[in-house]
Amino acid sequence: MGEYKSTDKLARRGLLFILSSPSGAGKTTLSRMLLAADPEIKLSVSATTRPPRPGEEDGVHYHFVSGEEFDRMVEEDDFYEWAHVFGHRYGTPKGHIRAGLKEGQDYLFDIDWQGTQQLYQKDQQDVVSVFILPPSLPELRRRLEARAQDSEEVIDSRMERARAEISHWAEYDYVVINDDVDECFARVREVLDAERMRRTRQTGLIPFVRELMGS
Repeated sequence: MGEYKSTDKLARRGLLFILSSPSGAGKTTLSRMLLAADPEIKLSVSATTRPPRPGEEDGVHYHFVSGEEFDRMVEEDDFYEWAHVFGHRYGTPKGHIRAGLKEGQDYLFDIDWQGTQQLYQKDQQDVVSVFILPPSLPELRRRLEARAQDSEEVIDSRMERARAEISHWAEYDYVVINDDVDECFARVREVLDAERMRRTRQTGLIPFVRELMGS
């Protein structure tokens, strides 16, 4: 898999690229593949109230903040989206992302349907959302069991949650079935390439056309 380089030479506005899926359907694998293959997109770094784990760096893996600081950011509407997860809070800060978007930087989000709704409400024009479906529920269960990380009870719970998550598929801009991960990845990249070329994101088109017509 060679390094991907865009052929787009005109200035453009960046986008917020969301990948969502039920657990086991492949969004984490696809996210890693995309970040490795495409230097023009970076993973959005969330703020969290949980303490750092061994090896985690502030500003790289997460922005680690106190509960009081998180409260202040919520009150000042500094988050695109935020949520409670396993006793801690996680949120997507607006500031540096909005600055990056103006410079043409794309951001990747690995979030669920609730986070997607919040992000879409805050910044509809910049969001591109993709939902990854498993080829079947039996195959999804087989993938979860193949991890050999969870008990049958936990897998049953994950399958129940997967059904609830899949019910939100129609809220996304694109839906891709992950039967083969390489084919699925190719489709995800096609979506990203096409969205980068949208006329409304091509901020360099106006000066280019003016020069074209004046020459």
